[in-house]
Amino acid sequence: MLKREPVDHLPRCPILMRFAAEHIGKTYGEFLRDHRVLAEATLRCAEDFGFDQLSLISDPVRETEGFGGVTEFQEHTVPICHGPLEDGEELEPDRLSVPDPHASPRMRDRIDGVSLLRERAGNQYSILGWVEGPAAEASDLRGMANFFMDLLEEPEACEKLLDLTRDCAIRFALAQLEAGADSIGIGEAVASQMSAETYRELCLPRMQALVDAIHAAHGVVKLHICGNITHLLPDLVTLGVDILDIDHMVDLHEARRIMGPDTVLCTHLNPAGILQSGTPEDIQAAVRADVQALGMPCMINAGCEIPVGTPPENLKALCKPVTI
Repeated sequence: MLKREPVDHLPRCPILMRFAAEHIGKTYGEFLRDHRVLAEATLRCAEDFGFDQLSLISDPVRETEGFGGVTEFQEHTVPICHGPLEDGEELEPDRLSVPDPHASPRMRDRIDGVSLLRERAGNQYSILGWVEGPAAEASDLRGMANFFMDLLEEPEACEKLLDLTRDCAIRFALAQLEAGADSIGIGEAVASQMSAETYRELCLPRMQALVDAIHAAHGVVKLHICGNITHLLPDLVTLGVDILDIDHMVDLHEARRIMGPDTVLCTHLNPAGILQSGTPEDIQAAVRADVQALGMPCMINAGCEIPVGTPPENLKALCKPVTI
């Protein structure tokens, strides 16, 4: 699909985290702490439901811990991580240094997960590594409320912080590519809450550097931003990412019009709506409608993570091969 060559079916690349852990009888906490659990859960779900890509996404705070954050794990929900810059009234990026992904335990755990999946899966599957985008990681380090105030009150200090998070993302992405990933997902959820002007001025140049570094290492770039990103699309198209995830509140016709024919766009079924509570027939109809709206090139996904409680038959319906 990326090379615009004929395919026997549209690639299927849903995002699973806690669902995957519980599918193999493990807790989400175990999935977060041990790359062997993550790898087993991801591989088993690919086999049982029919995926074309194995993903190393698990949570957004591995890099935060690398920077000195303190993580409180919880067995059945997302971990709580206290960012190292949350405590100050003023933003002080000089307190931080870019972590070594091989030396930081939780960053190294994801790298080890890439290596294990490549060893077990060979070339049968694409393997997607994962990093937090510059703005997302800055928000994790500072705390979201503080970060948004900083954008208004301390833009120069924000630029220094974003330089650090950019460099961290590049180092982490390259380490995962070296370990065997062929693609890198970039999570930048906080961007949907920013104005286009603020994102363009402060964040877009750092994101461009990250995208360029991944491409220079021969990696595929997949950008994932939860929420309504319609206002950001005219700037995101300039990044040249290979694949763009789209959440369910974004109009697909508009996304394709703005992103043009060169970006692979993903179908965007509402994970907490039709995917969790609809019938398999509803889901297959919605997938067909999304594919028709997007045109080519496109891949099969939900708008975000497959939630716990999704009936297995619904996930199978999402992943039923779609031919073109």
